[in-house]
Amino acid sequence: MGINTKKCSIAAAIAFAISGNAWADAEVERQAVAQSNNVPQQTSEKDAPEKITVTGSRIKRDSFSVATPLVTMDKAAIEDTGLGSLAEILVENMPAINATLSNTTTQSSVTGTGLSTIDLRDLGTDRTLTLIDGRRVVSNSYNGNYVSLSTIPSSMVERVEVITGGASATYGSDAIAGVVNIITEKDKVGTSFSVKSGQSTDGGAEELSFDFDHGSTFANEKGYVFFSSSYDRDFGLSFYDRKRAQVEDSYLYDFDEMCNTMLTADGRECMRDITQADWVSKSDGTLGGVFLENSRNDKQFWYDGQTLRDDWKGNEEIYGLNTQQYVQLKVPQDNLSAAVKVDFEITDETKAYAQVHYSRSETFNLKSPEDDYEGAAVSVLDPETGDPAGFVSPGYIPIDNPYVPQEILDSNPYRDRIYWDRRFAEVGPVSTDNTRETIRTWAGLQGYAFNGEWEWDISVGYGKFHQNQVRLNELDIFKVKEALNAEQLADGTIQCKNPDARADGCVALNLFGEGSITPEMADYIRVNPTLDNYNEQMNAMGYITGDLFELPAGAVSAVFGAEYRKDTQEMKTDAAMKRGGITWNVVPAFKGSVDVREAFAEFSVPLLRDQFAAKNLSADVSARFADYSWSNTGLVQSYKVGLIYEPFDGYMLRANWATAQRAPSITELLSPERGDYDSFDDICEGLTATSTAPGHDACRQEPTIAAQLAENPDFEFEDENSGYSPNVGNDQLKEESATTITYGLTLSPEFLGGVRLAADYYDITVEDVISVLSNERILELCYDSSIPWGGDNTYCNDVSRDSEGQIQKIVQREYNLNELTSRGVDFSAAYKFDLNDFGSLSFKADYTQVIENALTNETSAGIVTDHYAGFGSPDKKGSASLTWRYNDLRVRWSTKYLGEFKMSQSLEEDYQEALLENTEACSNQADSCIANPEALAFQDYGSYLRHDLSVSYKLDLGGSEVRVYGGVNNLANNYGRFTPSGRGNYYSQYGGGRGRFVYLGAQYSF
Repeated sequence: MGINTKKCSIAAAIAFAISGNAWADAEVERQAVAQSNNVPQQTSEKDAPEKITVTGSRIKRDSFSVATPLVTMDKAAIEDTGLGSLAEILVENMPAINATLSNTTTQSSVTGTGLSTIDLRDLGTDRTLTLIDGRRVVSNSYNGNYVSLSTIPSSMVERVEVITGGASATYGSDAIAGVVNIITEKDKVGTSFSVKSGQSTDGGAEELSFDFDHGSTFANEKGYVFFSSSYDRDFGLSFYDRKRAQVEDSYLYDFDEMCNTMLTADGRECMRDITQADWVSKSDGTLGGVFLENSRNDKQFWYDGQTLRDDWKGNEEIYGLNTQQYVQLKVPQDNLSAAVKVDFEITDETKAYAQVHYSRSETFNLKSPEDDYEGAAVSVLDPETGDPAGFVSPGYIPIDNPYVPQEILDSNPYRDRIYWDRRFAEVGPVSTDNTRETIRTWAGLQGYAFNGEWEWDISVGYGKFHQNQVRLNELDIFKVKEALNAEQLADGTIQCKNPDARADGCVALNLFGEGSITPEMADYIRVNPTLDNYNEQMNAMGYITGDLFELPAGAVSAVFGAEYRKDTQEMKTDAAMKRGGITWNVVPAFKGSVDVREAFAEFSVPLLRDQFAAKNLSADVSARFADYSWSNTGLVQSYKVGLIYEPFDGYMLRANWATAQRAPSITELLSPERGDYDSFDDICEGLTATSTAPGHDACRQEPTIAAQLAENPDFEFEDENSGYSPNVGNDQLKEESATTITYGLTLSPEFLGGVRLAADYYDITVEDVISVLSNERILELCYDSSIPWGGDNTYCNDVSRDSEGQIQKIVQREYNLNELTSRGVDFSAAYKFDLNDFGSLSFKADYTQVIENALTNETSAGIVTDHYAGFGSPDKKGSASLTWRYNDLRVRWSTKYLGEFKMSQSLEEDYQEALLENTEACSNQADSCIANPEALAFQDYGSYLRHDLSVSYKLDLGGSEVRVYGGVNNLANNYGRFTPSGRGNYYSQYGGGRGRFVYLGAQYSF
């Protein structure tokens, strides 16, 4: 009995029932019968419906679908997009999928640059499980279970299947929002080469890709081998490529004047009174340095090149530096990937299979030169234990430093201190050189048992990921501090005062004026720290599937299986990172592992078949039990129950209830403090001896603040925190738990002539969400809560202050904190019809609407639920395409729709509150009344449409074939509206500034 997979097709209505709520343009029939898990199939002499496997279950089925909605996209539809990134392809064509990490969103990320990840329902990448051929694979990130789609050769992808809703009972942890299953080629024979190039019509954003693949049989067709490789080069997009990126803006709404303001050279002004030419947004981190920048210094100095000037005070927005010029809109990337898969029939009953994947990704993220100042404290570690050991800052330039100009000394500086702020251009631009290497491999056996009635599969897998990150041109603050402490000898030589520092090569540092830092000075203070992260995953899995017994409506099918998995993560650092005291985020070295043992079972139970008003009624039941090495809560349990009801041909109802989990990652469990920065306001801001603001009574008990109050009764505290708030793991975490419910309806009645419609409702609630408290909340719990201030208050212990009372850091610990809710609906339509002598047309449309996206957490005001649907991103998304096929010609038009939304929920709430107060003031004829309050300027974003066109033509050369293709994405060059909160003033979901993109490619096959 052979085990080769049959090739078959089924009717459009059946394909519709299986694919659920979306279909690929090319071959609806093929989607339904394709095999996703490499499970062997029996051949049969009977002409009976063939059982197939689709994502969401390991049970083979006949023509009726699983209860969970399934979305597919095949190879032809992927090729027609003209896009090189698989993540971008899925985001553009499947409205339920969102981009999370990409080259347009990770410019500021320490560890994320070069990743290409997605999520479902805006629930996060770590709540969407990404599989390859139905298998878990090693993570490509330090932060969680993030599988980067750029690690898979594009020519290796045969199709993508996406199920939405909880699937932990089938696949285990992380499948809360659903599963994305990348299915690889399995029967392609022949060789093909392809090349594609494209770029924006407005310049920049060039892309170049090469693909090669070869498939063949061997050993009298008992074996099959397929090799695929891809090279992709993304040239990126810079600040200078787009004029909009060069527009300076610093927007705020003035709630006193009730008008929209922009920062100008004269301060903030209402936008109605100025033009865009007046907008400015500059930094005091100039190339020549700013000195004595303190409110108590009447004269503040800066260097205009090499010229010292004393008119800095109040003129930062005139003489400062536009730091956005250093920011890339899209990070360049080189990506090389290759994979090979082998299948071999050992006997008619047994088959062996194996796959090996390799990828290498390189990104070079160019940033501005480091900007530093006297009080910029950085974390220091114990180099032996890796424990936090305090902070170091560069300090003030000593008043006797020989490089200090006499004019600055003559100005009588406050406290005889030389305040300073300078960008270290001579050291070089800060750059992040990221290299990511991934190896994935698995091998297994498939076969039959019990006289061929049951099928079994056992496999082992191993994956390893290595990220090497080199951060170029950072500063060693220990050395900067020593180099500023300089003296001049009698012969005029300037040297570092500390003899031990001199013995270590210390070179006195001159910060006064552009170019004043010599190459020798730069070499002394420069540090290029490195970070190496290693992820490993080992797993073994086995299962058996078949029919248990017969019921009147058919056979009860089952799967029984077990899985073992061990994940290990190790962070290695160089000497600079082990010691800290550098301007890069300090990430300590550590190593940890988690292993899990799981058992699972699935059952498909036919309840009714071919009865009146019940052509089919069946139930799916599955369960998984997991024992994690970290768990103190017993077995982690997942369940699913689904129902499918087909009253008549062409009508189907489905319902699905499931529980799902996300286990905490190794980083969330075990990571020591790792550097990070978040903006926050110190609760002690504005404190005086008599201030009554919330928390100020406790603030006055801080020894550093109390000492300043004792010295100066008129002292007023000014918040100058750096925003340093490192994250740290928590080994007491437990799993996130979710309940997911989906209801669906599919229609393909005969009288509609091939029209297929679907609607699905989903409801997902996640409890014990793993998260961190906001910095503001930590400060509230320390200074303004029922918990007394002091050493017995855990939250106070997470707040560190320097000698002047400024917050040096707030530690953000991982906790099981919140509840997350997501509800919405999906709609789909598809139609394919024959034009006879003029080919055929196929149409599909997908639409999703978020009804609720809410986060519930505890605050000082009690339990608060924030509803985010319609804020920050569109809550309505859609895509549609129309494809014409005529012999070897294929033309595809597609469109993407994003609905209207408001950018900021918090700003909207503040604005509505201000409107109410203003209305009351006007009704009371108060002086504060604003007669015509302005609406928020950059709050309401209207709907967005983008149109794409692609053309593909095949030439038969007799034994070989050439396919020429090309197209234009974003035909109307729609950049979307000006977005002051977006990178380069562009909104990432509108394309991030790429604009119209033209591409051309060719593929040669033989």
